[in-house]
Amino acid sequence: MAKASAAELKREAAQFVRYEKDRARKIATVTFDRPGKANTTTIGMRLLFGEIVHKANIDDDVKVLVIRGAGQDLGSGGDINEHGDMYLNPGEEDNFLPDLEIDDPDVRYPPPGSYRFLHGLTDHYAKGYAGNRPLQEFKKISIVEAKGYCYGWHFYQCADADLIVSSDDALFGHPSFRYAGWGPRMWQWLEMVGIRRFSEMLFTGRPFTAAEMMDCNFVNSVVPRDALEAETDKYADACARTRPLDVVVAQKTFIEAYKQYRGEYMGSLMTGWLEGMLPLMKNDHDGDINLGAGGFDQGIAHTVKNNDLNYPPEWRLSRAGRAQQR
Repeated sequence: MAKASAAELKREAAQFVRYEKDRARKIATVTFDRPGKANTTTIGMRLLFGEIVHKANIDDDVKVLVIRGAGQDLGSGGDINEHGDMYLNPGEEDNFLPDLEIDDPDVRYPPPGSYRFLHGLTDHYAKGYAGNRPLQEFKKISIVEAKGYCYGWHFYQCADADLIVSSDDALFGHPSFRYAGWGPRMWQWLEMVGIRRFSEMLFTGRPFTAAEMMDCNFVNSVVPRDALEAETDKYADACARTRPLDVVVAQKTFIEAYKQYRGEYMGSLMTGWLEGMLPLMKNDHDGDINLGAGGFDQGIAHTVKNNDLNYPPEWRLSRAGRAQQR
């Protein structure tokens, strides 16, 4: 893991996150653009995104926020190689202080082997400013333009957004269902997709297509890839022309109160607790992904990719793996 400070990580991430405003229409756009990496998000990118959403929430020039990815995908989740083997086999000097935006050398992180070593991070993920669920606290209108891979961290944003406009080639899910068994936003996914279909996604680990997510009432519109930007702009423009911004904030406050009645934030806290239990989980047999010492010697991304080939082609996460069925 990089030992750079949170501030340094955010400065480095600025090259991968574009933020633009159309002041005349009050429409702002966040674009993830990390070429060759399927827009995977670094620590700095996640922190920068949380900061952008916070500022847009106050900015009177913003009424609608569009989140999109450059290239083929919205994004394939967090950069899991960035933390290396820290989740289960940390070194004595390893810590998650940069994720927590703590740059104070006088702060001593909990030691490896303690419950707090991992839970300090997973509990932090329940906070908006951590960059995982900032759209839940956004009092304006958020629209995700989904395409290609919508995995992991990018899937979090899909569940938390107000509206999703999707290309017909989009795939939704989380690789961690297969290598860990959970993700920070599970409660919200369950609420959005429904318990029967989410149970299928969770227990099989397979991605769902845009058409399936439309059937689950998870997305608002599905169009061909070449019509995606125009469809997104149609939604954004209509939202920008609706009731005054003060009315929108009141509407969003009502919706947020409903979500809290349904336990949205409690779900984040519960998942943070569950994720902190990861070091206690044991394999059933030798065929499982090895999450113990040396289990990811070739890198977690490489291990997950190889494991993907054990599943039927139509249930694989990668486009290359899924193409083998044709």
